[in-house]
Amino acid sequence: MASKKSSELEFIALMALLMANVAMSIDSILPGLSQIGNSIGNPSNTDLQLLITMIFLGLGIGQLIFGTLSDSLGRKPIVYYGFTLFIIASFICLFAQDLSTILIGRILQGIGLSAPRTISVSIIRDKYSGNYMARIMSFVTVIFILIPMVAPIIGQQILIYFNWQSIFYFQILFALIVLLWFGFRQEETLIKSNRLKLTKELFINGSKEFFKFRTTLLYTGITGIITGCFMVFLSASKQIFQDQYGYQNAYVYIIAAISFFLGLATLFNGTMVLKYGMKRISNVAFYVFSIISLLYIGLFFNQPNPNILTIYIYMAIQFLCLGFIFGNIRALTMEPIGHVAGIGAALSGFLSTLIAVPIAMIIGKFINTTALPIFVGFFICGLVSLLAIRLFSRPFHKQQ
Repeated sequence: MASKKSSELEFIALMALLMANVAMSIDSILPGLSQIGNSIGNPSNTDLQLLITMIFLGLGIGQLIFGTLSDSLGRKPIVYYGFTLFIIASFICLFAQDLSTILIGRILQGIGLSAPRTISVSIIRDKYSGNYMARIMSFVTVIFILIPMVAPIIGQQILIYFNWQSIFYFQILFALIVLLWFGFRQEETLIKSNRLKLTKELFINGSKEFFKFRTTLLYTGITGIITGCFMVFLSASKQIFQDQYGYQNAYVYIIAAISFFLGLATLFNGTMVLKYGMKRISNVAFYVFSIISLLYIGLFFNQPNPNILTIYIYMAIQFLCLGFIFGNIRALTMEPIGHVAGIGAALSGFLSTLIAVPIAMIIGKFINTTALPIFVGFFICGLVSLLAIRLFSRPFHKQQ
């Protein structure tokens, strides 16, 4: 009994770390954006934001590829391919001399990381089902949400003693440790008799099923809109808290403190969703997200930034709402397409990323002297999402 429990704990930790490579690769470079900019020709702050948004673009492209291949080739080979590409891409970033080269590296990093991120969920689904799968996923999430809190702090500590390139070396080391652990300790979970033959018809038929369901298309679009909000915060946080507020060293702790509320909402949502249902919780969160954004706009329009405590409270509330929104709208997206879950998840992730990246880039261009544009963007995105739900979703009925 003890060995079984130990094995389960190890599995949970391993799956969480497979997912966590994404957060580590995004958040650990946040403190080093200025130094990276100095090394590659001092691009504008708007261009530096692309170092964050482009990795998301790679994630969207990659899961469309790896999610489909894993159903035919097995889970473990795909994870190996993804980590190999990530390590190659990290060296491209390390030796980049200009913005274009490092952006290529970041896109390839995202493509590579999409494999462990996507396949970890497939492995959990292979091993568990029903309520037990939900239990495992909740424990995985608890560990996973700690990474966005500690990754910026790790990046800053590296910069104190080394250069910005050392952050990428750390990312490679972190990936190699997880890869070796995965390779030696995790068995293949997709047996050969359950593998699907990779054919053009398999993808075409799965895509046709995906586009049949209005609810799936609706929430795929909304996922893209809200992910765009999340991207623009990450990519512009350096401008807001380092450049506008002047918190050069405390910046990473502010990011960690804001990220805490995203994790807090994720934890509470696991319990609340059983009582109130996915639609009700996400709808309420959208309303609060939009109202808080509008309140900020009304109070600080054409005004300088408020004090740090004020903007922290507003950001914390927004991230609390995002925590309740993310998990529920993803579940609502997948609910009608369980029979084509692999291809459906890949298509949904790809399409939502195509929506999110332009949104983040557009909003990010306006964040120059104050943080007001980010709240204007939040309000527009929240309002559009609410209108889309109102116009295109089926009437809400209390879930039994």
